[in-house]
Amino acid sequence: MKVGTNISSIYMGNKKQKSKEIIIVENTKYLIIFAYIMFILLSSFLFNTPRDIIMGMKKIILSPSILLTDYMKLANIGSALFNSSLLMLISLIIARINKISMKGPVIAAIFTIGGFGLFGKNIYNIWAIFLGVYLYSFIQGDKFNKYIITAFFGTALGPLVSQISFGLGLKPFAGILLGNLGGLIVGIILPPLASHFFGFHKGYNLYNLGFTAGIVGTLFMSLLRGFGFENNSTLIVLEGKNLILSIYFFIYFVSMILVGWLINGQNFKGYKALLKDSGRATSDFISQYGFSISLINMGILGILSISYILLVKGQLSGLVIGGVFTVVGFGAFGKHPKNTIPIVVGVYIASIFKVWKINSAGILLAALFGTTLAPISGTFGWKAGILAGFLHVSIVSNTGYLHGGMNLYNNGFAGGIVAAILVPVMESFRKGTINK
Repeated sequence: MKVGTNISSIYMGNKKQKSKEIIIVENTKYLIIFAYIMFILLSSFLFNTPRDIIMGMKKIILSPSILLTDYMKLANIGSALFNSSLLMLISLIIARINKISMKGPVIAAIFTIGGFGLFGKNIYNIWAIFLGVYLYSFIQGDKFNKYIITAFFGTALGPLVSQISFGLGLKPFAGILLGNLGGLIVGIILPPLASHFFGFHKGYNLYNLGFTAGIVGTLFMSLLRGFGFENNSTLIVLEGKNLILSIYFFIYFVSMILVGWLINGQNFKGYKALLKDSGRATSDFISQYGFSISLINMGILGILSISYILLVKGQLSGLVIGGVFTVVGFGAFGKHPKNTIPIVVGVYIASIFKVWKINSAGILLAALFGTTLAPISGTFGWKAGILAGFLHVSIVSNTGYLHGGMNLYNNGFAGGIVAAILVPVMESFRKGTINK
């Protein structure tokens, strides 16, 4: 792979479809995703009044937003859901305007943006990064749609914009100017770096932009520390809302299974084939197995994720639900129960033997986002997946300091390191080259 190859073309590469489905036109796919976005947007007003949501949005926008800032706790549940759905809607509109096909990478990006719209991304801190990626495409003489997936996932560094703008004690004008300038630079340098770093983990880390954002975030944090700035540790987490949120999201994810089942001819035909996929990037499940089967897979992953949180007596917060949404989004792009469960088991085992509580916020996020390593278990087997999850907990617990919490995809950063360590060793043993 050439360094200049853009990451969107990597993610959106064409593969032969392995199973037949009822043909669903692009307009229908967009309409279905739009309906799921509007459900969250409209239902946000069931949790809080319009006034409360407006006041909460103000808090969200002015927040430094570094890890871990739960917008449901910082503001209120309605504001967090409203912000999340608004970001998803903006992304959907941008994708539609740029005539992007509703494939796995797009759905993964939209749901990931929505997930982090509950903790870290907001309608203020995404635009400079979008503009930076657009400027890169202009400089390269390419259309923006070639890099649009990079722009979407690149908002992982949204807290960099917010932290410089509002969290370093700078004068308002200077903070906002420098924060957006930083976001602009991030957007310009992300596409070539994301393409280059893909080869670092060979597609075994699904959150490639998370690893890239970790490197870029580390660069910026190092510069800030050089000028005497430091990011304070942040842990703002909602508690005590498990009942209402579990009912709400169970309905949401069960509906995905039902809709997928209906448009698949009222059957689950083709799902068994999807479960055999390794998930290694770029496994676009929509191109390979169809939109309906992918939607079923997304709903099943959502149900399993919420169930796991409740089973270990964790708290359903904006942080955790953001993780669930990301898992669900990648249910169209690499993740399924068979290749994700071993990772979660590895994280669970690590919590037994190590110093962390399994139901603490950080370990719950490690279990959910650690499924970025699903291709390892999908390729090398469940034992390798458990090992990857076990190692991931230790690494992800130490990478946040490097970027000062400004990379929301910290698990993607750690996942890239785990994959880079494990994959060469596993490939050597599998090929028998270790004895040569």
